[in-house]
Amino acid sequence: MRVAAALANRDNDQFAKPGKLVEVRFIKGQSLSLTASRLLALMILTAGGDAWRDITHRMRKADIRRGHKGNERIADMLEELHRTLFAEDDTSWRGRKATRRFPLIQMSREEVDEEGHEAGWIEWEFTPDARRLIQESETYAVLNRQAVLGFRSTYALRLYEMGALRIHRRQSSWKGDVTALRAALGIDPDVYKDFAQLRRKVLQTAKTEIDQLAHFTVDWKEVRKGRAVAEIELRFQAKEAPEQINTVDELERHSTGRRARREGSVETIVSAHASLEEKSHPSTRLTPSKEPVVADPLAGFPTGSLQYASSPVFRDIARLHGGGWDIDLIAASYREFMGDRLVNLSGNKLKQSWQGFCESYVSRRGRP
Repeated sequence: MRVAAALANRDNDQFAKPGKLVEVRFIKGQSLSLTASRLLALMILTAGGDAWRDITHRMRKADIRRGHKGNERIADMLEELHRTLFAEDDTSWRGRKATRRFPLIQMSREEVDEEGHEAGWIEWEFTPDARRLIQESETYAVLNRQAVLGFRSTYALRLYEMGALRIHRRQSSWKGDVTALRAALGIDPDVYKDFAQLRRKVLQTAKTEIDQLAHFTVDWKEVRKGRAVAEIELRFQAKEAPEQINTVDELERHSTGRRARREGSVETIVSAHASLEEKSHPSTRLTPSKEPVVADPLAGFPTGSLQYASSPVFRDIARLHGGGWDIDLIAASYREFMGDRLVNLSGNKLKQSWQGFCESYVSRRGRP
């Protein structure tokens, strides 16, 4: 929750989801749709460091519906969250193994439209079980809001959360049998009964989206017993700095054409209109501003020690994602790896590139 509060105070799209909420199981035959999963993620983002408190949280409908003009789908998403049950291992009053079932949302309130005017807010409260899971979580997944809203497969979103939870660990992988995999991803027991179908419809589809939108990639290893797949190992690998830049570029683009870009079927069309306009009006100039110029902390990567840099941004990222390695050692490796490309890098691309390098540095070398 301290991490969630810190991320909420920063001007970026990152937010923390408690590890126990990422790994909580759906009961057999139930799972959340993609839209309801997104809404739950936005609720956790909005609640921030107060998610564990017994209070009412509020959010604008405009933050939920994105490009849709109406609010008719929001009621369906709220009702789905109310009726979906989750499960966790527990102990009965006699000290025996038991399964505990519970919802995550206990109350929601939606403003209704009156006299043709569109109302704008929803309110909700997490259940005591949800608040307990949030409060007890000792691990967390750092998610990107644009990535969460960009996924088109509910399985890709679930796999993305699983990877984000593990990418900073010494062993950044997940192992389990096919039954455990289905439970983790919320796959209905009546669909994709053949593993070849599950591989093609779930894993391969999710991988293409994650490799394009996440700050890491995913692969898997199939362990067979005879001809049947007995165990799956999901492997999550942090992207190198150049790949991180491509991911930031993709998240900033409109989702239209994303699949085509992923499959490499997009043709880049260069228009000469802008250059002709510039030639026609060579005297057009912007009036220089007389406002004082404030130094941009992301204008470039520091050349000296991060310990004494004028901005703490790069130092904080290295401490959070560098796995305990000396931050100046990571910085020296980053400068060597990027070379001349580092000169032209700034802003969010520089930030994401540096964070991605820190994560991959730990993935390659482990922790000191």
